[in-house]
Amino acid sequence: MHLSDLDIIVTAPPAPGWGGRYWILVKLTTACGIIGWGEVYAASVGPEAMTAVIRDVFDRHMAGENPEQIELMARRAYSAGFTQRPDLTVMGAFSGLEIACWDILGKARDRPVHALLGGRINDRIRCYSYLYPLPHHDVSAFWTNPEMAADSARDLVARGYTAVKFDPAGPYTIRGGHMPARSDLALSAQVCEAVREAVGDHADLLFGTHGQFTATGALRMARAITPYDPAWFEEPVPPDDLTGLAEVCRASGLPVATGERLTTLAEFRAVLEAGAAILQPATGRAGGIWETRKIAALAQAFGAQVAPHLYAGPVEWAANLHLAATIPNLMMAETIETPFHGALIGGAIRVEAGHVTLSDAPGLGIDVDEALARAHPYTGDALHLTMQEDPCRYDRANAFQGGAPRDEA
Repeated sequence: MHLSDLDIIVTAPPAPGWGGRYWILVKLTTACGIIGWGEVYAASVGPEAMTAVIRDVFDRHMAGENPEQIELMARRAYSAGFTQRPDLTVMGAFSGLEIACWDILGKARDRPVHALLGGRINDRIRCYSYLYPLPHHDVSAFWTNPEMAADSARDLVARGYTAVKFDPAGPYTIRGGHMPARSDLALSAQVCEAVREAVGDHADLLFGTHGQFTATGALRMARAITPYDPAWFEEPVPPDDLTGLAEVCRASGLPVATGERLTTLAEFRAVLEAGAAILQPATGRAGGIWETRKIAALAQAFGAQVAPHLYAGPVEWAANLHLAATIPNLMMAETIETPFHGALIGGAIRVEAGHVTLSDAPGLGIDVDEALARAHPYTGDALHLTMQEDPCRYDRANAFQGGAPRDEA
């Protein structure tokens, strides 16, 4: 059995686009005809350029190889061009391809991926969701409206969720960490208060910031939200500020979570050493399923928990869940429930009462509807996610517009 063919589909979820502007799905086929699906999470270059990178990584390091040789292929990609350091674009490309290899291996052995990773230790995987606008909400107003956030939180709790995530803390910009505006501190506290009142003791509050503060700014925000007992303070500083991260972990008094923008064991080791309590790897970026399993083991040694991150499509979701099923230090896993997510995999994975129970179907346990994916091609020129160039404003309100900019929602 060896890897023979690669196909790449860039599909765009219909508006409002929860999960990003586009998803990069990869389809690997072996010479004996077994198909495996993977997904590359986001990218710092456009989809056309990323497609070329994925093809290069496959042709250079994986074509003709036995898909069992995960470690060998990973070392080739990690070391490519005399690097041997975390390269987000190359390792992102490899991550999606690696996920497809696991799908192939499971199908070849008629076993689910989680059975190949040491077995399922978590039969019911606790899930959380972002607070998204409900059908009757004004999308543009939602992100700064405590009452709408409370509505969305009540809806999730009614559906069985025991944790909800939100980010009312203002803009995330290309300028790096900043001091929050006083209005952003006040709004964040108001949203926390409204959501806590809405969910009571039925759900944890997960406070996100998208890495937008200096350490001192993050500590101010921590003081503002601490009365509402958030279960985590997510990405309080930019991912390149390890010194600031260590300060926030030490002084905030809150469990700090991070990892959605990190790749490979080396970067996760650094944030564990800084004191992070919860890691949020995305299998489609962190190096694939095997590398993320190593990251989870390292976190276990540090006494940290893992909460796989998802802002992508259902193939990475499936990979995250198979990983989650196998790790003893799982906290929870992110999910996004949209009709497009479900339709692409024929409803093969379902959230029931806020939890997912994986089947024993071979591989990732999903079949991708190729016709549907190809019927929604991405035709824009923006990246999967973007950061604003304008700085934080202190003379008027700031507004984070969520995963879909207003003109696309």
